[in-house]
Amino acid sequence: MINDSNSYFSVPHQFNVYLNAWDKQRPIPDDNQLRQMQSTGLKLLSEVKALEANCLMQIRQLESETKSIVEFLKLQSRKVDLVLQHVLEKETQTGQQYQGLQFGGSGLSIVSDTPIEVGSIFSCHIYLHAEVVAVLCMCEVTAAKQVNVETVAPDVSAAPSWHIELAYTQILDEDIEQLVKASLNVQQKMLKLRKQQRNDNL
Repeated sequence: MINDSNSYFSVPHQFNVYLNAWDKQRPIPDDNQLRQMQSTGLKLLSEVKALEANCLMQIRQLESETKSIVEFLKLQSRKVDLVLQHVLEKETQTGQQYQGLQFGGSGLSIVSDTPIEVGSIFSCHIYLHAEVVAVLCMCEVTAAKQVNVETVAPDVSAAPSWHIELAYTQILDEDIEQLVKASLNVQQKMLKLRKQQRNDNL
């Protein structure tokens, strides 16, 4: 669940988002109901990533000579994640697909061909392919601004579009952790790339 929506930063990243409109007359699902809404593939990926994180944390507490074991297990973990992600991507996706622009532990932003009313509520599937993260959550539109999409996503068609911001209204704690870790990984990759570009220009 979300306790403080101002706790986390967002990073620019392109990813897939699927939104399903949620009737405002329906109550927002609690954690247990949200878990029941997850597909089989999503449940498997979430459970495996939780087990991996716990296992690696315990191994890191051992002596330094276990470093090679940790690296080997990380490699095996990556393989399992990729297989599960493949299974997940083969599942039939429901809802309208959008291109994600930014994400973080508090919310996300997307590009839309049409405006979406502020206050609209959706069930939201987030797929971060490069980070092997898939999340189901509830979110609410907090802003909708018409923009030239080239200013926010250069690889997307230049036709006028809307930059839609969404805040999580219900999300599992472990999924917030996944998104925060993924955002930190993306940020580190961006910083590494910038450093490399500066060195190349010297």
